[in-house]
Amino acid sequence: MAIHPRGEDLKRLLEEDPGGPVVMLNLLRFAPGGEKHYREYTRRTAPFLKKYGGELLYAGQGSTALVAEEGQAWDAVLVVRYPSREAFSRMVADPEYREVAELRTKALTEAVLQATVPWGRS
Repeated sequence: MAIHPRGEDLKRLLEEDPGGPVVMLNLLRFAPGGEKHYREYTRRTAPFLKKYGGELLYAGQGSTALVAEEGQAWDAVLVVRYPSREAFSRMVADPEYREVAELRTKALTEAVLQATVPWGRS
């Protein structure tokens, strides 16, 4: 399972850019003991969010899944806003960020990272 965006994913993200800010949806499934690593990852990535203009809008644990197939419930959800898709791409390419991103790798067994577009802008 993919945990981080690959080069071709980032290229597609930029090619499909409608302009303006982007809100990234993060659905997370933790490895055993992974929540601790992920919380450390979020603490250590806060300076990168600030540097690239990002803002954590919401972070929470998964709870009761009302509409989901078996295995589709997620351990946590994060919603992060960036001023642009390019800002997000620059952040994840930053060599110092990439060192911290190893904590994300240790923390997760599965993830969804999806850019969103406000209704009416797609």
